[in-house]
Amino acid sequence: MDATVEPAGDRSIVIAAAALAGATSVAVLTGAGISTDSGIPDFRGPDGVWTRDPEAERYSTIEHYLSDPELRVRAWQWRMSNPAWTAQPNPGHRALVDLERSGRMELLVTQNIDGLHVRAGSDPERVVEVHGSIRGARCVECDWRGSTTEVLDRVRQGELDPPCTVCGGILKTATVFFGESLDERDLERSFLAATRCDLLLCIGSTLQVYPVARMVPLALRRGVPVVIVNAGETPFDADALVVRGSISDVLPRMLG
Repeated sequence: MDATVEPAGDRSIVIAAAALAGATSVAVLTGAGISTDSGIPDFRGPDGVWTRDPEAERYSTIEHYLSDPELRVRAWQWRMSNPAWTAQPNPGHRALVDLERSGRMELLVTQNIDGLHVRAGSDPERVVEVHGSIRGARCVECDWRGSTTEVLDRVRQGELDPPCTVCGGILKTATVFFGESLDERDLERSFLAATRCDLLLCIGSTLQVYPVARMVPLALRRGVPVVIVNAGETPFDADALVVRGSISDVLPRMLG
């Protein structure tokens, strides 16, 4: 398929909308770009989290996190101010809820850890958070699991690096850090969706983070149309229908 890249509101949206209207089983992959209109910055963009604060990437690198107590103290402070706690779902998230309720969504796979898809109304059973969720916490020793908010409450009460209350181990958010493996079951569900769908819709992702980006070549090999909605270029633009523009603006128009 030849790429079609045009400004928002032009022919690319009409073509994408027609392709989506004819699909009966849509697999969706979302990245940080769908949440930027909710006030959550991406990671590597001009105003990205890691661009503005390079040390923040160390907060999510398991080797550094486990070996450096002072870094963990800074990480918990950083988590308290994370915009995910106050962000609200935007029209892009809600458009995907409507797609799901139409009965035409195969699966929603997200690289985001903000939980906004579920907050928007997506069925948690139909959402795969391949990189985990900031809203959950776990112990790296005994695998205790709870909510991040209860750990942050302990930080506010003066525990700068709160240990696990069960075994005394190190606590972290239930997100996949650099140096950790993704859940194989989540990957299996994601790849299966790419092999079963009749259209793959990729939203707000650079499609450069593997292994989840493998969904795209899996779909392309089957001759399945791929629609990419993203501000910047991706490695798969030449083989996809590409739409540029504000996701919270163009996505409802494509799916409406």
